[in-house]
Amino acid sequence: MAVEEPQTAESVESLDAGPCPVVDALEQVGSKWRLVVLHDLLDGEKRFNELKRSTDASARTLSRVLDDLREMDFVEKRMEPDAPVATYYSLTAKGESLSVVFSEVESWAGEWLDTCAE
Repeated sequence: MAVEEPQTAESVESLDAGPCPVVDALEQVGSKWRLVVLHDLLDGEKRFNELKRSTDASARTLSRVLDDLREMDFVEKRMEPDAPVATYYSLTAKGESLSVVFSEVESWAGEWLDTCAE
């Protein structure tokens, strides 16, 4: 029977040394609100208040999340200067590319998790 050697600080550092694509990806989109907004925008362009209603996020949270997603190039903002001023948000190509990820997660959840109470 083989005995495992205890991990040293050096061996633990070597595990963390290389980038892990899954961890990096989850750091980009992994917050609850980022995922909710990205998933909601898969249906197409929406105004701020539409997103606020459909996601149930507070205005402050939604504003922060949209700013973060814009900064990371997942979401783009479009302003209509007509009265009243309308702000629209939509997914960029990078954001739209997540649709296959959401589809796979939904399939997995359907098989392995209890359904959500709506």
